[in-house]
Amino acid sequence: MKKIVIALGALLLLGGGGAGAYFYFFAPAQASVPEGEEGGDEHVAKEESHGGGGHGEGASFVELDPLILPIIDNSGVTQVVSLVVAIEVGDASAADKVKTLSPRLKDAYIQDMYGVLNERAALKGGVIQVSAIKKRLNSITQKVLGEDVAQDVLLQVVQQRPI
Repeated sequence: MKKIVIALGALLLLGGGGAGAYFYFFAPAQASVPEGEEGGDEHVAKEESHGGGGHGEGASFVELDPLILPIIDNSGVTQVVSLVVAIEVGDASAADKVKTLSPRLKDAYIQDMYGVLNERAALKGGVIQVSAIKKRLNSITQKVLGEDVAQDVLLQVVQQRPI
């Protein structure tokens, strides 16, 4: 009788641990959203009011993953530049297209920025010229996505770290 109780206790303990692990590891992630609001993609933020610029009220932004680019010269890596880029689009179909083509877009950004930053064309006195970078990113975005998909490229974070 004692062996049966021990075996039953061990079985309950293992079953409870297995069920707990199942619910912990295999349950879908749920974000904490206030009641009455719909959750959305964390990379797309709707703009409630737009202060002009002719982009319309329905503009949304698709935030890309951060780009981290080393600046290399004859002595090796001299600094690291981090960029966080968001693409302004007019509607949901354009946002979906940006999300779909984001790997290609990031690849084009990295290829162009490596060349520009390493040749020091976008640096003036060791400081990044944000307006030059933004113009280049806008032209690359238009080439990759097409002329009427993206309205603007926003640089949310530009950070330089000397090494």
